[in-house]
Amino acid sequence: MTQLKAWCRHAGMLLALVALPGMALAQQADPKQWQLNMGKGVTQTARMAYEAHMVVLWVCVVIGVIVFGAMGYAMFKFRKSKGAVAAQFSHNTTAELIWTIVPVIILVVMAWPATAKLIAMYDTRDSEMTIKVTGYQWMWKYEYLGQGVEFTSRLDRGSDQMRQSGQVPTAASNPHYLLDVDHPLVLPVDTKIRFVITADDVIHSWWVPALGWKQDAIPGLINEAWTNIEQPGVYRGQCAELCGKDHGFMPIVVRALPKAEFQQWLAARKPAAPVPPAPAEGSPAPDITPEQAAPAATSASARSDATQAAPAPQA
Repeated sequence: MTQLKAWCRHAGMLLALVALPGMALAQQADPKQWQLNMGKGVTQTARMAYEAHMVVLWVCVVIGVIVFGAMGYAMFKFRKSKGAVAAQFSHNTTAELIWTIVPVIILVVMAWPATAKLIAMYDTRDSEMTIKVTGYQWMWKYEYLGQGVEFTSRLDRGSDQMRQSGQVPTAASNPHYLLDVDHPLVLPVDTKIRFVITADDVIHSWWVPALGWKQDAIPGLINEAWTNIEQPGVYRGQCAELCGKDHGFMPIVVRALPKAEFQQWLAARKPAAPVPPAPAEGSPAPDITPEQAAPAATSASARSDATQAAPAPQA
């Protein structure tokens, strides 16, 4: 009875997670209630994973129909009530060859496209920009390499206050409970983006299901990944590695913008260019090279000639 109660309690928690999209694991954009299949994602990588998943699923469905159909037919056709007598043999070489060779052929046929897609998932060449991701307990740091832009991203203060207050969140009052951040990672669409991922303290794992990949962030190591987001939107994820007591409060939010809007956002985030200080009074004049002095002398000579050539003002 105790085990039955525990099972019912866990089943109820699972149903609650499915019923509250903001508390479930993030998939493409926001998950749908009672979603059974994996999300299609918004990148080529995610689409390749989804297509491979569907091929394997239908292969398994066909095999299941054949196997369970044969079992059902045999149990009905050769049942004891009809006087069937079991055969007195233990091996059949032909059958054993068939059920060994056929699965091997299926695996080889499936391995070819799967290997090609895995190789493509790790090909970071021809990237247009690079993002460095560093995992900390319990936040992420993003650096736009070569752009002078960097910031940290941590759990949204509203979610943090709610979890510490003991209140029970609802999908209506807080649809993205524990899945919102203060500063999302902003990326352009239709751009191949290379990620270099590491960590500062313990092992983390950067995971946004809609992008179609997950990469460990390991201290002292640099892992690579890439993405090319096809649709503007907001895509959520979480740290997928048990990284400490606040592991469940380390979300990821990616905001994908059209290229023009992204360039405006990036320009606004860049630090202002430093203004050179004015020379102090009485300080020596800066050194001027002969090349710099020549144009100045020429300009002064031209101004002198023009003054001499100008007619004197009439009285």
